[in-house]
Amino acid sequence: QVQLVESGGGLVQPGGSLRLSCAASGGFFSLDDMGWYRQAPGKQRELVATISRGGRSNYADSVKDRFTISRDNAKNTVYLQMNSLKAEDTAVYYCKAHSTILEYDYWGQGTQVTVSS
Repeated sequence: QVQLVESGGGLVQPGGSLRLSCAASGGFFSLDDMGWYRQAPGKQRELVATISRGGRSNYADSVKDRFTISRDNAKNTVYLQMNSLKAEDTAVYYCKAHSTILEYDYWGQGTQVTVSS
């Protein structure tokens, strides 16, 4: 019933940019932190960035100078602006939203980001 709808993934050249969007839909009481995670083949899923409802953000060291996370609380949507993309950024990117009242994490299905010439 609660679903995270992701968009914006695709193929981009090194040094290029992509903007990922994730909108939460369906019935829920509240959402607190939202964020992005990624997983490359054969590797563990890792944190990319998170943002609180008040706008406080947190980034992995590997992306902190290149990516920007933001959110629109009215739309229950989180964004990830990815600049200066590297081949190492290639992964499936997953959206996550946390419901504080339900103490539950919602996950998107993932969107492929491929950085290649």
